[in-house]
Amino acid sequence: MTETGAETLLLDLLNTTPVLDGAVRDELADPAAAGGWLARHGLPDSAAERRHLVAARDALQQVVRGTAPASTLAGFLTGASYRPSIAGDGVAWTAELPAGGHAAARAVLAWDQVRVEHPDRLRPCANPDCRLFLLDHSKPNRARWCAMAVCGNRMKARRHYQRSRSTAAN
Repeated sequence: MTETGAETLLLDLLNTTPVLDGAVRDELADPAAAGGWLARHGLPDSAAERRHLVAARDALQQVVRGTAPASTLAGFLTGASYRPSIAGDGVAWTAELPAGGHAAARAVLAWDQVRVEHPDRLRPCANPDCRLFLLDHSKPNRARWCAMAVCGNRMKARRHYQRSRSTAAN
């Protein structure tokens, strides 16, 4: 999986539970929507794939938030292996992923690739009302919000309002 492919797959999956109008919406709850999501990412679609993918997403969200250990993800890699073959002037490694759990295993492998290539840059949005995640590509590694235009402005406005209110009370 390419670097951007892993990042895209992982962030797209982690961000399938946004908060809309104050309620969490699961974009993979509907089988047709989940099938479309899998198709857009070139992954196989079946009831088992959808079920395992949702379970992997929930576990990955907990791991990234720091509320569960990485060992929580081990079950999604059961039956996965890499097969070497000669390609051009070297060796190519092909992931052999379990049927029915292909998408979940691919998501966990994407998480690991992002974790290794971008240590400490995958994080949840700092807005407590938001459930989205971000991958910080900034040089200082200080991005806090999924989107500055949305969560960043809301958080800054909230802090300004609280400061103004406490100053007015004094």
